[in-house]
Amino acid sequence: MRTLIIALLVAVSANVSAQKKIFNGKDLKGWKIYGTEKWYVQDGLLVCESGPDKGYGYLATEKQYRDFELSLEFKQEADGNSGVFFRSSIEGTKITGWQAEVAPPGHNTGGIYESYGRGWLIKPDPEKDKALKYGDWNTMKIRVVGGVVETWLNGEPMIRLEDEKIAQATGSIALQIHDGGGIKVYWRNIKIKEL
Repeated sequence: MRTLIIALLVAVSANVSAQKKIFNGKDLKGWKIYGTEKWYVQDGLLVCESGPDKGYGYLATEKQYRDFELSLEFKQEADGNSGVFFRSSIEGTKITGWQAEVAPPGHNTGGIYESYGRGWLIKPDPEKDKALKYGDWNTMKIRVVGGVVETWLNGEPMIRLEDEKIAQATGSIALQIHDGGGIKVYWRNIKIKEL
């Protein structure tokens, strides 16, 4: 029994250590800003908010990722419409890739949207929207392996999607601020495990 417990503890420790922080809580090292919206670090948190242009903006990893499990926490203020892109590429403020939606209640948080392409690929069942804690901290997990994408919000499975186009891509992870102005979102504990 003792051997089994030790083996389990080693396995859990290895799994946790495989997760890597990609936001250091101090600055934007390892990330690149696209657009004129505001991205900054305050009190250990990553903050995005609308700038004077009230346009789309992105903060993308310099590194590209293919198969991974990403976990992060977000808190929305004001409109809060945002998202987490994966396997993406950006030119100016035009992004190619897929977004796990981060939005106010009733707007499909956890669903997958393809920008400048097919639009919504899958939306969560509306009943699952109750998992969102608007104005408080939420935990999102995104798992992408081959063409299979899964998302969870505060432990609630939101969607599972299998898509041939996603299966062919590799790219950055990017946080989005939506156009329109009046948006503010906080992020923390951004961690990735490459699979």
